[in-house]
Amino acid sequence: MTALLPWHKVTGKVSDRHLHRLAVVYIRQSTRQQLTNHPESTRVQYALVERAIALGWAAERILVIDDDLGMSATSAVARRGFQRLVTEIGLDHVGLVLGVEMSRLARSGKDWYQLIELCALSGAVLADLDGIYDPGDYNDRLLLGLKGTMSEAELHLIKQRMWSGRINKARRGALSFPLPSWASGCGRGRTKARWSGAGRTG
Repeated sequence: MTALLPWHKVTGKVSDRHLHRLAVVYIRQSTRQQLTNHPESTRVQYALVERAIALGWAAERILVIDDDLGMSATSAVARRGFQRLVTEIGLDHVGLVLGVEMSRLARSGKDWYQLIELCALSGAVLADLDGIYDPGDYNDRLLLGLKGTMSEAELHLIKQRMWSGRINKARRGALSFPLPSWASGCGRGRTKARWSGAGRTG
């Protein structure tokens, strides 16, 4: 028996109406450092074009949006690529929104649910490496909501771990900050902070 990938199990959710519209491949990395240190992740995202073709889209109907490389998904305000995606969906130009995982699209609940609602109204479907989701379907919408909640929670945990790491460094006297440009001539341009715990509340 041949094992089927998630993409091949749910092709019934893609109709001719979807195929006559654009398949949008949305690509994002959070920081410039990630672009340098994790180039394979970016390549995997660009390879989603082949997934769209496998689902039936013609190459000329596939739009790659990569304006947000090096941008965090905590807010849509400064993300031109995400704003472009939302605009295209609102104009009924999009049949499929494709991302390697849902956290690439949004880590803010507000932005995520706006995207889901727009897709539901326009009839677009969303897809990641796990499968295809129709936000107009109750079960799929519930699953998309869970994915959005997990993405937002993951961001909170990341921030919490980073803050804990900085506190531990400060306690050891190992936390350093770059000095402002006007003070860079003093010493070696860095200063250290020590954590005493004084003044902490809650």
